[in-house]
Amino acid sequence: MVPSPAAPPVAPPAGRDKPEAAPPPRKPSGPRPLYVGTYTSVEGGGTGIGLASYDPESGRITGAGTLTGVPDPSYLAVYPDGRTLYAVDEREDGGVTAVRLADRRVLGTRSTGGAGPCHLSVHPSGRWLLSANYGSGSVAVHPIGASGALGERTALVTHSSPPPGPGQQGPHAHQFLTSPDGGHVLAVDLGTDTVYTYRLDQVRGTLTEVARARTRPGAGPRHLTFHPGGRYAYLANEVDNTVAVCAYDPGSGRLTIGEPQSTGSGGGTNYPAQVLVTANGRYAFLANRGDNSLARYAVEDGGARLRLLGTVPAGGDFPRQIAFSPDGRLLFAANQRSGTVTVFHVDADSGRLRPTGEPFASPVAVCALPL
Repeated sequence: MVPSPAAPPVAPPAGRDKPEAAPPPRKPSGPRPLYVGTYTSVEGGGTGIGLASYDPESGRITGAGTLTGVPDPSYLAVYPDGRTLYAVDEREDGGVTAVRLADRRVLGTRSTGGAGPCHLSVHPSGRWLLSANYGSGSVAVHPIGASGALGERTALVTHSSPPPGPGQQGPHAHQFLTSPDGGHVLAVDLGTDTVYTYRLDQVRGTLTEVARARTRPGAGPRHLTFHPGGRYAYLANEVDNTVAVCAYDPGSGRLTIGEPQSTGSGGGTNYPAQVLVTANGRYAFLANRGDNSLARYAVEDGGARLRLLGTVPAGGDFPRQIAFSPDGRLLFAANQRSGTVTVFHVDADSGRLRPTGEPFASPVAVCALPL
């Protein structure tokens, strides 16, 4: 558990920390699209972005070919209206690529100004693309035009301090995301054991650092996910195999990192990858690479506490990324080493995961994006 965050300048509406139960999701009809990220430059890798569809009732995935022309598209994100897909080009000369989904036309690629971009996200305004360069430890901002195409980079910030953590040779930015209130963007850096908070100028696309939160030395923070109440977040620490509850102050953008907790993994080597939280804020899931499991937590005290409930086998080797279907009834796990995507039914009441069937084979599957 972590201390309660500082009160914001203006009191939030009553019940902000305990959001109302989400309305029952609309049941989709017919197959839905699924996009799979991969590496194209490794042995046994893919040839581009995997194209597939899934049945929203059964979870069954059906392959539909490959979208070529995007090198090493290891992480994917979609524009809020679903018309444009964005992919990192995780190479030494890093880039971000936009694809128009209506006709699967590549709209162009822009340089991220760094090496090995491994994560990207679209700002809720739809005007900016945020990306994290793992190899060079920097974060970048690109404007998004009316067509969905990307403009020239407007910001590039390298994490030059604090010094790298134990066993690290330099900064390694692993994620760049927007806070639920939309007022700040946060960069998670595995190499410096730090989460940086920036204010994004939504006119110029520039970044101003406003806060830093440091983990314990050698934690290696990798991925941050916010509770829907907006006051707490959950941090997966890759190097020391822990997860932590963080308090978040929307007014200042300051994150307060709590004590490390168990990932539920066994005694072997394990690298936690990503945390998800259900839309109703009641359950959280953590992907464990090495243990090859998905940990399930009860979220308590309005988001301030995680209680480990147990784990289930991921159904594949090295689950690098997990994602919910838009209605939250399915969870997809991209298993890098087995080259598979596994799907689970999510019980809304208990948070229990139930495998839907046989894994879907996809070369070096490192990201699954269901729409």
